[in-house]
Amino acid sequence: MGNIKVSYLGNAPLEEQAVEYVERKGKGHPDTLIDGIVERASIELSRAYLEKTGQILHHNVDKGLIVGGESTATFGSGRITKPIEVIVAGRATKSLGSVTIPVDEIAIRAAKDHLKENTRFLDVDKEVKFATRIQKGSADLNGVFRRAPGAPLANDTSFGIGFAPFTETERLAIETERYLNSAAYKRAMPMVGEDIKVMSVREEDSITLTIAIAFVARLVKSMEDYVSYKERIRADVLKLSRKYTRRSVSAAINNADSHSDNDVYLTKSGLSCEAGDDGSVGRGNRVNGIITPFRPMTLEAAWGKNPVNHVGKIYSVVSNEIASEVVEQYPEVRECTVYMVSQIGRPISDPKHVNLELVLEDRKRFDAVVGKAHGIAEEALGNLPDFARELIEGKHIVLS
Repeated sequence: MGNIKVSYLGNAPLEEQAVEYVERKGKGHPDTLIDGIVERASIELSRAYLEKTGQILHHNVDKGLIVGGESTATFGSGRITKPIEVIVAGRATKSLGSVTIPVDEIAIRAAKDHLKENTRFLDVDKEVKFATRIQKGSADLNGVFRRAPGAPLANDTSFGIGFAPFTETERLAIETERYLNSAAYKRAMPMVGEDIKVMSVREEDSITLTIAIAFVARLVKSMEDYVSYKERIRADVLKLSRKYTRRSVSAAINNADSHSDNDVYLTKSGLSCEAGDDGSVGRGNRVNGIITPFRPMTLEAAWGKNPVNHVGKIYSVVSNEIASEVVEQYPEVRECTVYMVSQIGRPISDPKHVNLELVLEDRKRFDAVVGKAHGIAEEALGNLPDFARELIEGKHIVLS
């Protein structure tokens, strides 16, 4: 395929550069919650379309908002005084011939299920209001969706970017949040809420983790307990860090606290959205689970977009998969970055252009791997007509 280019990049890998910033928004952060809600809505819609019509119909429910509520919290108790609001918006096919698909009901059920599965102390039925603003799709994009006897036709001109492998700093940000939000850690430290954000900053061989955690108020009885829990978490995080780096690591938990003023991060539900913190689709982690200002990134919001022909979603996922496979199969490749750009109306398996940038330990090895990297990209593109089915079967990771 002539539109795939493999390039040698002479830069030092990011792991060896002087400075790096990495952000990870945890599963209870409002931006992550709304990403998960609209993605689940898309998957459930896709399954309903298949069941009722035998095909995935056009939809993009990729506009969503969490409007923060109001609450009060103090040591030993908390209460949500104004409900959180969840709004799912976008475009979707609501009927085909005589068949009607209950789009709004499916989206609301998906939102409720996602919140119930990813929070512990939020009463979803009483403390959250749900609404949809899902309209019928535009005629031209519906037409592009249908005009595809082979590979689906791209419904947009956009690009996706992926890279591999993760640096130690990137991996540490991801694994710190996953650890603190793991079922095992919640059993040991149930007062740790789901809304966690990790900012990982590396300067040379020193890494600082700044971690925000929404504590569950009724499980924290006093300031002394709160301070003790913070110190326990800090020690646990530093112990965890030894699994991922030999660099010097420090950690700060809820750095904005003022203990002397009793001004600390307490919530009823373990979520900041109970008290005015809003969430919007696409403002959080990229599909690889992190926000990386020292890496190339796309602003595409993959969540809620249809998995059949929305290249903003498909290329964001597949570019990361290609990059990962290249570095896994060929260890001499220190870094691989993949750029994929579409052209509206063109088959998704035939992008306008694909560029793979390789960083190698030895420049002389480039000629030996260029054809192999090209082949990995070409094979991945050939499999794209099956992407939608594989996605709803859980074979591709969109929210990690």
